Amino acid sequence: MDSTFIFAGFGGQGVILAGKLLAEAGMYHGLHVTWLPSYGPEMRGGTANCTVVLSDEPIGSPVVDNPTALVAMNLPSLEKFEKAVTEAGTVVVNSSLISRGIERKDLKALPVPANDMAVSLGNARVANMVALGAVVRATGIVPLDAVKKAMAGVLGKKDGGKLVKVNEQALDAGYNAV
Repeated sequence: MDSTFIFAGFGGQGVILAGKLLAEAGMYHGLHVTWLPSYGPEMRGGTANCTVVLSDEPIGSPVVDNPTALVAMNLPSLEKFEKAVTEAGTVVVNSSLISRGIERKDLKALPVPANDMAVSLGNARVANMVALGAVVRATGIVPLDAVKKAMAGVLGKKDGGKLVKVNEQALDAGYNAV
């Protein structure tokens, strides 16, 4: 079993972190994982994406040409990666920033208003966690608890753990939105 993911958006939207947390959750769940970040020339506002491979067997390469799932946080990312998703793959679309649906009819499209949901939780910066929760639910690749454990391990060291609660709420919101 191989599941491959691309998380894509503008720099600053947290797509690199979301992919990293999925990879760590996969490790907690006993899977082999790779995580490969890619940044545009700018830190914020430029493009950013990462690939994640989760498998029950050793992984030969972290390169993902045709992901089984895509998380598109903005329109340029959807336009760039939609065509590459495997047939019957899953596309989580941040419908807060992307007004069009997906063009392919052979994919499972999941519009999730990640930015709007994050704002309703009181922190606009957790839109990435909303999208991560949605793709975890849609693919069933790892339990949500494994993602929460990974997130708490990474974010619990910052601000004395204050970020953990709102990020857990965002993961739950995205998970329940699908």
